[in-house]
Amino acid sequence: MLTTEEKTQAVVAALEDIKATNITVIDTSKLSPLFDRMIIASATSRRQTKALADNVAVKLKERGEEVLGREGEDSGEWILVDLGEVLVHIMQPAIRDYYNLEELWSKAQAARPKLAKVPE
Repeated sequence: MLTTEEKTQAVVAALEDIKATNITVIDTSKLSPLFDRMIIASATSRRQTKALADNVAVKLKERGEEVLGREGEDSGEWILVDLGEVLVHIMQPAIRDYYNLEELWSKAQAARPKLAKVPE
């Protein structure tokens, strides 16, 4: 079983194999109990989004990891690959610009309450 960091690196490598662009990794470990990393990548066509999702699934399965789910393959504009603690969003540029997940999650990071230090 891969660590979160190894899984993240394997996903990025699989995305780079099929020429994904604008690959972004967001550490969500302190923002969500459901997953630790979100990886967002752009694809130029529906065919490429599907090829990227397929390559991520194949490469991770080769390393002994389980793909828990895949969503969005019918439209091919935005495909989500659920790898447990790592979520992969493969999006066409217009969809990515519209939803702007990077900004949404950076705002969540900024809004996260700071824990006050307890006096000893």
